[in-house]
Amino acid sequence: MFGKKEKSPAQTVIEDVCKVKKGENVLIIANPETSGIAQELFTSALEAKASPVLVYQEKKTSSDFAEKSVVGAIKSEPDVIFSISAVKLGKDREAIASPYRMQDGKVYDNTFDWLLSGKKTIRAVWTPGLTEDMFSRTVNIDYKLLGERCRKICEKYENAVSVHVTAPGGTDIFVGLEGRCGMTDDGDFSKPGSGGNIPAGETFISPVVGTCEGTIVFDGSMTFSDGDSILRTPIRVKVEKGFVSDISGAEEAKRLLKDIQQAEKDAVSMEEAGKIPEGQGSVYARNARNIGELGIGLNPAAKITGNMLEDEKAFRTCHFAIGENYDGDAPSLIHFDGVVREPTITVRYKDGSECVILNNGDLQI
Repeated sequence: MFGKKEKSPAQTVIEDVCKVKKGENVLIIANPETSGIAQELFTSALEAKASPVLVYQEKKTSSDFAEKSVVGAIKSEPDVIFSISAVKLGKDREAIASPYRMQDGKVYDNTFDWLLSGKKTIRAVWTPGLTEDMFSRTVNIDYKLLGERCRKICEKYENAVSVHVTAPGGTDIFVGLEGRCGMTDDGDFSKPGSGGNIPAGETFISPVVGTCEGTIVFDGSMTFSDGDSILRTPIRVKVEKGFVSDISGAEEAKRLLKDIQQAEKDAVSMEEAGKIPEGQGSVYARNARNIGELGIGLNPAAKITGNMLEDEKAFRTCHFAIGENYDGDAPSLIHFDGVVREPTITVRYKDGSECVILNNGDLQI
């Protein structure tokens, strides 16, 4: 008697992660570099009797704009969008110049984000830097267990005042969380308004703007404007009142500082050119030094490879992002993730009690 045939990674994403249904409209946006994975998803969507459309644009960096035709395809509001990017999808020129504003005050400078998190009319997957090797290794995991772990961590963030993160490499920082909610990349993108990465596997939260105090030592890998790299020498980042005040280390530290300074300059010049609303250039520039995210890696198949899409999902790590956050109150032109190895993460509450989520990299929940 033959055993049940194992699903391909593409079939798992279509059938189990996004639960694509018969007749649903599926938009796949790819680059030539990611054509193999994009075609596999297209074929699996056809097998699910959906209506997929596959479009290509040239590879985009974090500083580039998406093609107008790509943004137009997103505006058609398909049921599911896959951004299968070698680096990034690209920024939305029109939305940056004229952001979408919700009744609750949240602002979105990208149509993709607005449809996903604002209107909540689409489901989405985005994969900046996905490779064939990563796709084959990290997709077919236990999503039920992943979901349980993500849920438990988010529960620990409820009513939290702050988090204290330390690590053997020298990280020692307090992160304000009051009023913030944990978010998950748990691989369940089956409902409108849900989405995340492939590979999935992290919880993340946006620090309250202006609250982070201490030192972050990135000793795993780092995102730069032109891509990701495993760090040969740690980057030490001093944070005061929520913003990066000093960066020290070797050549990689200089590279990070240069990229941040360029984002500050670009924000001002974009306002002058009318690409950012009047008065927002200084806001975008200031937030180029904001601590925009604290994430915890939870994918057991992920490892540190120098590709942040996978690195930030690796067990026994956390990551911080410099730049834009996920709560919409710190817009920036950049979002640079950096990995910290073997962290201890302690959540603190108003009554003085504490809860340890990670202890020297070991999950405690």
